[in-house]
Amino acid sequence: MTDPLDDLAAQAYFYGFPLVFNLEQVSRYVHTGIGKNPAAPWNSFSHARSLAGPADRFVTINNDTVYSMAQLDLSVGPILLEVPDTAGRYYVLQFVDAWTNNFAYIGHRATGTREGTFLLVPHDWAGHAPTGATVVRVPTRIASIVGRWAVDSGEPLENVHALQDATTLTPLDPARSPVGLDEPASEADAAAEFWSKYRTWSQAFPPAPRDRGLQESFATLGLTGSDPLDSPSLHAGFEKGKAALEAILASGGGNAIVGGWNLTYHSFDYNLDYFEVGSLDDPDFTIDDPQRRIVQRAGAALGGLWGNQAFEAAYIATYVDADGDTLSGENVYTLHLAPTPPVNAFWSLTMYDVPDYYLVENPIDRYSIGDRTPDLVYEDDGSLIITISHTEPSATTARANWLPAPNGQFRPVLRMYEPDPAVLSRAYEVPPLRKTE
Repeated sequence: MTDPLDDLAAQAYFYGFPLVFNLEQVSRYVHTGIGKNPAAPWNSFSHARSLAGPADRFVTINNDTVYSMAQLDLSVGPILLEVPDTAGRYYVLQFVDAWTNNFAYIGHRATGTREGTFLLVPHDWAGHAPTGATVVRVPTRIASIVGRWAVDSGEPLENVHALQDATTLTPLDPARSPVGLDEPASEADAAAEFWSKYRTWSQAFPPAPRDRGLQESFATLGLTGSDPLDSPSLHAGFEKGKAALEAILASGGGNAIVGGWNLTYHSFDYNLDYFEVGSLDDPDFTIDDPQRRIVQRAGAALGGLWGNQAFEAAYIATYVDADGDTLSGENVYTLHLAPTPPVNAFWSLTMYDVPDYYLVENPIDRYSIGDRTPDLVYEDDGSLIITISHTEPSATTARANWLPAPNGQFRPVLRMYEPDPAVLSRAYEVPPLRKTE
């Protein structure tokens, strides 16, 4: 018979995983950097100067845009954000709070591409903004800006570097120093380490009011005091929750599966409370089932931390082919896009390994393929046949349209930036990958 405290601890794991996993990445960006993004102090941007590659060890990182990352600490008070005129170039600054809620968007879709000024303020701020500045309230003291700048194939990267450098964060009170992130001492094992971080950070960063009762329900596990975190229930709940989360993600996470594709259009719709500039308070983009929302939030963090909501960029992924078999580099596959995805910005198909979801090293340094990939060969009707394999194809067209895969299992992700309504309504369907001889 299952111990009720074990089950409660597993529930706490699902609840707390996004907070812990997220703030671990926040800490990495501040102290060591990740891949092409160097470390940067609180309230300043870390700019990657080239597209991501296999060295960027971050889950499901994209290969479409150059990243500009900033970790905010609103303990310093209001911070002025200034963005340049991008002359129509696609970019987005996505704002994510400590619990991984997407609460604001600035950029091509949300605010246009002219220069702008925004004042980032604590959630309870009651001051006056500078003339012309749009106020953005930040739900938690620590939050992230995930910036993405589109790069056309063959374009000099200096063009984007200038825009990155013109995007600035300036605290209104330069004399105040950020408090930073309190990181508990390392524990003896992974379970105790997780619960130690959860206990520290869940109290430092209160959740949305609707979740406070749920958080308080875990008090019987010792997650609100200072007792040692070595109880059998906490260890059992950690292992049970971790295994269940990985299984849910691999099975599709409760999303619709069409042609083997996991339609994750609503994976990031768990924010029900914070809607600042560019974020949509729309029933079509909210998960109203309380239990599903918590599970979905955890799965989204593990499978695609800091992913956009579908009104900004729609993501779909697959683990299987048209026959339901697991995708593997031992086989050759084709994906026939007829027509190609309808978007208002651009689309791409990116290759990731399993189970880490990292970009895959390959001999031609091609990690994604899409409408900006040079020298693609289209069919007479405008459709596109993409070949996916570990070994380079011999046929000329297949080689031009080749997306390299690892030797083992893999997961491709199709991204559609600013998708047409036909995508979100599912009127447009992506066909399954098919094995070839």
